[in-house]
Amino acid sequence: MSEIALASVDGEALIANARALLQNAAFSEAVGLCDQVLADHPENTEALYTKAIALRCQRDTQAALRVVTQLIEIDPGNGRAHQERGHCLRDTGDTAGSFAAYQDAVTRNAALLASWKMLSRLHADAGRDEAADFAYTQSEYLGKLPPHLLTVASLIQEGRYLKAEAMCRQFLQANGHHVEAMRFLAEIGTKFNALDEAEFLLESALVLEPQNAGAHYDYVEVLNKRQKFAQALDEATVLRAKEPDSPQIDMLCANQNLAVGNFDTALNIYRDCAKQTPNNPAIHLTLGHALKTTGRQQDAIDAYRQAYRVKPDFGDAYWSLANLKTYAFDPEQIASMRKHEAEKSTALVDRYHLCFALGKALEDQGDYAAAFEYYERGNRLKRKDVGYDWRKISKEIGLQIESCTPDLFAQTDGAGFKAADPIFILGLPRAGSTLLEQILASHSQVEGTMELPNILALAHKLDGRRRVSEEARYPANLDELTHEDVARFGEAYIRDTQIYRKGGTPFFIDKMPNNFRHIGLIHMILPNAKIIDARRGAMGCCFSGFKQLFAEGQEFTYGLQEIGQYYSDYVRLMDHWDTVLPGKILRVRYEDVVADLETQVRRLLDHCGLPFEEACLNFHQNERAVRTASSEQVRQPIFKSGVDQWENFSSYLDPLRDVLGPELAAT
Repeated sequence: MSEIALASVDGEALIANARALLQNAAFSEAVGLCDQVLADHPENTEALYTKAIALRCQRDTQAALRVVTQLIEIDPGNGRAHQERGHCLRDTGDTAGSFAAYQDAVTRNAALLASWKMLSRLHADAGRDEAADFAYTQSEYLGKLPPHLLTVASLIQEGRYLKAEAMCRQFLQANGHHVEAMRFLAEIGTKFNALDEAEFLLESALVLEPQNAGAHYDYVEVLNKRQKFAQALDEATVLRAKEPDSPQIDMLCANQNLAVGNFDTALNIYRDCAKQTPNNPAIHLTLGHALKTTGRQQDAIDAYRQAYRVKPDFGDAYWSLANLKTYAFDPEQIASMRKHEAEKSTALVDRYHLCFALGKALEDQGDYAAAFEYYERGNRLKRKDVGYDWRKISKEIGLQIESCTPDLFAQTDGAGFKAADPIFILGLPRAGSTLLEQILASHSQVEGTMELPNILALAHKLDGRRRVSEEARYPANLDELTHEDVARFGEAYIRDTQIYRKGGTPFFIDKMPNNFRHIGLIHMILPNAKIIDARRGAMGCCFSGFKQLFAEGQEFTYGLQEIGQYYSDYVRLMDHWDTVLPGKILRVRYEDVVADLETQVRRLLDHCGLPFEEACLNFHQNERAVRTASSEQVRQPIFKSGVDQWENFSSYLDPLRDVLGPELAAT
């Protein structure tokens, strides 16, 4: 949840007075003050939240539920609202509903002490001992925090980072070195991409308390984010030796092994964790993901199935099977998914995962009407959860067009770091970028890596810390960069991405799709890098994105209108890059690759200055690890059947056509 400014100082004071009345059990008076605020500002979330509490305390539970339902409609990501809903449902005797609400609450705000306490009790009552112990541990940790830091923890969870930072620094000034406060400040630093500051804080925390496993865990995570993978693995190994009976730390160590390509070691640890805690569904899920990455599909399927056997409504396990793209659900599995999706005890995150999985299962059966119903429902639930606003991205793209002009590029012409190692494959997700990567990575001189975060991190750094309401500094400040700056940034990119390069090849691929928004920056810092735009026809690309539930990011895909607008903005920006950087970008259409593979492979290799190799045509025989949703598809020869799948849903896609317009929709 982003920071929400109260409508006025008077409104803020009224709500503060209402909360003071709550403390004195003056519930009717508190409701009255909230109503005064809501009369002028009916969507004031703090007034609605306070009113719901007052009504529940008056034992007017149904009225409280109506208010909290209104609040969740306005702000679906508000963890406190879901917690209050849990309290209301608990008071009505709805145990299943309250359990789901508390689960939704901690999913959005893991610092809600009351929700963890209730979950510990509810899990214990249901005989789920491991889950009860986990919830109890969370509540114990939060309960021991000073009240000031508990508020900081909640503000971080709500995305109110600037206020959290101010309160955290105030606490440290008053209390000196306090390891938990330093951990929170480091966490805030990671949100602002100030990873160097976060690393320093956690190093200092470990000097103060060398045995603090939480600080050490955070330190490993930050080292990983800084792409110091070897050091992260070393520290995770030390921590694991220090805390030998912690599945969470075992998993951390496995993750670091996975990051450096020690796949067998990682898999062995995951398997040991699964044996030690067989009733933890998340461990089976993570094991499945690792197996999928390394191409062991049947083993991955077995792990995913075990995850939902442990937790029958575990939506992510079913979605992970669907996300293999080649898996066929049987009628019993489909019936089970439908049953759990309809149950009110199912948490929101499980519900929308089940919806996407059901959409894929029913599409495969040819029941397109039912499939679309589930796709649409899953997207609607996820869209409310992420709160995406297409206007923000459209504005960012407009700023790129406004700032990245021929004059800007003339200023740094001849500067930048001269290395020609990187090949950037970019565009929209589900447009064929993984296929192009697999083709190029089959060449003896090219190594595939992953969707690297480096360019996005640099753009974030150039933008700096700012409130959401403040004007962006980047990309307007690109004209302030000196020749030395752009060369230094380019050199840092090559240095920092070295960790991903295992094969010693002269070229490597960075296939972060969203890099298309930063081509100007890429050109300035790495003028000799190759850039490939993976393009797919608008209707096929957008609907494929609409069907996909992403692990993180890509919020623009959760609605036909939203993804249509994003595609339009993408084309608008790519047209701009073609104008100001003519000949820089090779556009490769997915449909052309499917229709005539060899011609497009030769185009790709020519653009990259590479000789033709037959292995690029036999890309499906490449056994490299693939980490994206297309991992299983690119291990097969190209089939034409997937190109026009959207046409099965054509009658439902008018909202998408309306946004794209007739010209784009026909591409």
